[in-house]
Formats: sequence, C-alpha cells, structure tokens
Amino acid sequence: MDDLIITLDDLRDWMSRILVAHRTSDANAAQVADALTRAEADGQKGHGLSRIPSYAAQSKSGKVDGCAQPSSEQVGTAAIRVDARSGFAVPALNLAVEGLASLAHETGIAAAAVANSHHSGVAGHPVEALARKGLIALSFGNTPHAIAPWGGARPLFGTNPLAFAAPRQEGDPLVIDMSLSKVARGKINAAAQKGEAIPEGWAVDKDGNPTTDPKAALGGAMLAMGDAKGAQLALMVEIFAAALTSSQFGFEASSFFDGDGEPPHVGQFLIAIDPGPFSAGGFGARLEDLVTAITEQPGTRLPGLRRYDLRRAAARDGITIPRILKDQLREIPGGST
Repeated sequence: MDDLIITLDDLRDWMSRILVAHRTSDANAAQVADALTRAEADGQKGHGLSRIPSYAAQSKSGKVDGCAQPSSEQVGTAAIRVDARSGFAVPALNLAVEGLASLAHETGIAAAAVANSHHSGVAGHPVEALARKGLIALSFGNTPHAIAPWGGARPLFGTNPLAFAAPRQEGDPLVIDMSLSKVARGKINAAAQKGEAIPEGWAVDKDGNPTTDPKAALGGAMLAMGDAKGAQLALMVEIFAAALTSSQFGFEASSFFDGDGEPPHVGQFLIAIDPGPFSAGGFGARLEDLVTAITEQPGTRLPGLRRYDLRRAAARDGITIPRILKDQLREIPGGST
C-alpha cells in the first residue's frame, strides 16, 4: 500500500484515539495529540507521529500515567512549580505557559520549574506560545542519557533541548530551537522505524565507532554539536532542567522509547520576560533593527522561518505518513482508520 496523506485535523483525531485506547484520558490525549500534530506540521517528525507507538506503550504499561492531572503552585513572587505527576509533559508545560503568561506581565520576569515530567516534544512550541503573548522566553529540558561528557565515552547527558523565542512587531515570533546533540535523537529513532541510514557524524555505536546504522546509534552515543562547547552547554541545561527542578538527571532517567521500567521523571525549566519595562519600550524596534541587519545580507535567513512555511503548507496540503509507519499504527489498538 502507498503512503497516506492525511489532514491535520484527521491526524490529530487519529493520534488521540490511539492514546485513549492505551489508558490515556481524553483531555490529556487531546493535548498530546495536538502537540504531536504541530510537530508534524512544522517538519519536526522526530517529535511527531513516530512517537505514538512508544507513547502508547508507556501509557498502557503505566510508565507514563496517561490520566495524570498536573498541578501548579506559585512558590515565589515570580516563581511557579508544576508537578507533571509522572504524566506526559505536554499538559504540564501547557499549565506552566498559562501561569507564566500572566505572572511575567505583572513581575517583569518569571520562571516555572516542571518536575516528574516526560519527553517535552518540540521545545520551541512553549516558548513560541509565550512570545505570541508578548514575552521573551527561554526553555531548558533534559532527556535520558545520550551524550558523553567531553573526553568521556559513556553517555551521561541527554540531548537536552534549548529553545528561545521573542515577539516581533509584525508577523510570527523569532524562534530558536535546538538539541545539543548534532541532531535530535528523535530523528535517529524515526530513521530506525523507516529502515533508513543516518549520515555519518551524527552518532557512534556502543564501542565508540562512527556509524550510519540508526539502531547501532541508539545503542551507542550521540555526538554533541560543537564538540567541547556543546558538551558544556548540555551540562548547563542538565543543571537548569534537572537539578533546579529536583528531577532525574539524564543518566538516571529511563528511556522515552519503550514501555519498560519506571517513569523517566525528567524536568523542564522555563523563563518568561516582559521586554517592555527592561527596554523602556524600545525592544520591538531594536529587535527589528537587528533582524534588518541580518536579512539585508544575501544568503541569510532567520531561524524558524522554514518551520512556519511548512506549517502553512501542512494546513493546506495535509501530512504524508510513510507506509511503514502507517501500517504499524493501524495494527495497534485504536489505530484503524
């Protein structure tokens, strides 16, 4: 059978049905499916539909509590602590964004710790949501061990996504979103599902040898972007996301990719800043001056623009699901279409 072309609404409903069939509440399934659909639309397929088999397996086994209701507590004048309660990260992150959106406009700057959490998905989405509310935002998240400390051979840090967003005077926010490995681990997982090779330089196998086999890469270690500098950034994010939220470090967390073991209990940390008071109202104009200086040079492009282009195309044309993944999903409970 051929690949499947599906609308965003139908994709969202499909993923939600699968999650509900695997012991996830309707409310949580809707939020998670929406986040995964937005990832697909943005071309971030390693954080999209390919995650459903592992998400479903984890909810069914109880590794993730699909019915968990995250709680939020204001623990300081400008500080929020969200407990994901061993559930999916998306509902907890949505709760953090909701709290920060109002608090940061009152205090000028606010932060939220998310504990007992799970895979954060596209790190750019929560910060983009805050930027659309007029705030500068930063997010830090840790993941199960994948990157060795500089000079070491054993994976210790996660791929540890780091994201930033800023509102613009007109149009979509400026969003910078990156994992601290050379590529996101989800891309290697997606390649493994499709039976495709990965480029050399993304990862090494368990013996430390370069590999183009995604399965060998998943059993080995990711390579940090920027070598030593990337490894130190991964350490920084690990401190923000895990130590500051009192969550599991990457080397303590269980896998995001199967239903075995205890909950990963990783963490996320978000900072939201109201640029108006700090800049005496001049932030928007100053940012546009910087953007102009960048884009007037031939060959340059602002980060995140490709994502917006893909998002608009997906809304118009739908999403193409590879045949192998489509067939895999149709064989699990809730997956028939």
